[in-house]
Amino acid sequence: MTRFLKMHGLGNDFAVFDGRKQALAIDASLARALADRRRGIGCDQVIVIERAVNADAAMRIRNADGGEVESCGNAARCVARLVMEETDRDSVRLETLGGLLICTDAGGDLVTVDMGKPEFAWEKVPLSKPVETGNFPLEVDGTSYSATAVSMGNPHCVLFVYDADATAVTSIGPRIENNSLFPNRTNVEFVTVRDANHLRMRVWERGAGMTQACGSGACAASAAAFRRGLTGSKVEVQLDGGMLTLEQRDGHALMTGPAALAYRGEIDLSVFGA
Repeated sequence: MTRFLKMHGLGNDFAVFDGRKQALAIDASLARALADRRRGIGCDQVIVIERAVNADAAMRIRNADGGEVESCGNAARCVARLVMEETDRDSVRLETLGGLLICTDAGGDLVTVDMGKPEFAWEKVPLSKPVETGNFPLEVDGTSYSATAVSMGNPHCVLFVYDADATAVTSIGPRIENNSLFPNRTNVEFVTVRDANHLRMRVWERGAGMTQACGSGACAASAAAFRRGLTGSKVEVQLDGGMLTLEQRDGHALMTGPAALAYRGEIDLSVFGA
């Protein structure tokens, strides 16, 4: 039997495995099986903690569709909380495919993650052709949306809409996720600016669908809003699962939010052919 933790950040949920103590080869097929909410554990992402050379731990991330991705802010808070508790430290460094993340205890169940520098260059997002990423029109089914493309170690397309709650996320999201403009596909954020200090955001995650929250997406949304002069450098982002605090500081996006343990469990991976 293999131990795992079920964790979440504002309802964005994870099956977390510790690969530092035993070798774990979780490929795309196994990740899909584990993420299945009827036949597996059920989660948006499968996370494997690994040993790192130049950090306190490494984090590998697979979405519910099995695809390996570069970054996940909500999962970073959860893994950071685990590593801080086991090392009795208030700051740790995590390696991800999207870069190094500096994570700090923010009191209570809150963790602050320096998610790095938002990248707006079209080739960094990446996009399939040169585009003025800060503000460009993106058409879906005859409707033109005001979009900003940004990388937070993973690709994002931020759409500024009149009412995020009334927007058809589940129909528009997959169309943009798979738009040819995004060669690696993209996460899609639907954002309403409530005032200079508050954003309302709903999200369609690449490879996971509509989720309760997306940490890197909230970073992308706040960075895009700040770049376009719609908000100040610090904002509260209201997601379906709750609130994140985002700050643009010295060119970096700092995200603060909760990390929660739902339960501990064991699973027989051989059932899935592993």
